[in-house]
Amino acid sequence: MTIIDVWYRAVDLLPFAWAHYDFMKSALLAVLLITPLFALLGTMVVVNRMVFFTDVLGHSALTGIAIGAVLGLREPTLSMMLVAVVLAAGITALKSFTKASMDTVLGVVFSFVVALGIVILSRQGGFAKYTDYLIGDVLAVNTRDIVFLLSVSVLVLAYWYVAANALTLTSVNESLARSRMVKTFLVELSFAALLAMVVMVSIRLVGILIINSLLVLPAAASHNLARNMRTYTLWAVIISVLSGIGGLIQSYYWGTASGATIVLFAAAFYGLSLAAGKRMRG
Repeated sequence: MTIIDVWYRAVDLLPFAWAHYDFMKSALLAVLLITPLFALLGTMVVVNRMVFFTDVLGHSALTGIAIGAVLGLREPTLSMMLVAVVLAAGITALKSFTKASMDTVLGVVFSFVVALGIVILSRQGGFAKYTDYLIGDVLAVNTRDIVFLLSVSVLVLAYWYVAANALTLTSVNESLARSRMVKTFLVELSFAALLAMVVMVSIRLVGILIINSLLVLPAAASHNLARNMRTYTLWAVIISVLSGIGGLIQSYYWGTASGATIVLFAAAFYGLSLAAGKRMRG
């Protein structure tokens, strides 16, 4: 009996109608795997003001899909990941070596990758075939996806255990980090590459149009409540997981897109955090 079989049997015990459908059991497991990763990465995205960066990464999926289509790949996840990692490395290098503002660099790259992806896909005559990637469908998750997400989760947690302190110090004070012998460029590059991989793995389940929101909203809400880095991360994980579970289950009853419904829940938590944070400071 596999871990997934044990999970299915455990969910069967829940007294809810949705708990008896295999697609909901798989989707819930996927949400429980993805949302903590989004929370961890999202905290650094917000602290380092990388929101536009993650938006560029998300939309680079179009170019990755296009290249996969040209190469004749049935599943474009690998080509998406390769394009995103190369793009993340390039942007990180530009950030370190160019004198142009980061917004300008990201704006140029964003325009290029989106246009390139659309041009290639439209020429191949297959753009409509890949529109599902724009919205995503976590309900379509399968056993292979679950295993892949488990592997990615282990990778992210291992990376976080090793690099969390260096990441935090680099984000707070890059000069101080260098004085402490932290190789800030490598830290930023490794984080950007990991972020690119997680975004691309999640695109098909969440969707290009809203993946940035799932990264940013829980972390932004946590920022309104936290008093230090530890509680910042903890609140982000809690809010992300609750948004994922609540949004997924509510989408079942509403008959709506799961990813977008999860984003609405995350936005609601952000609104609540504004009010709660104001009362805490008052």
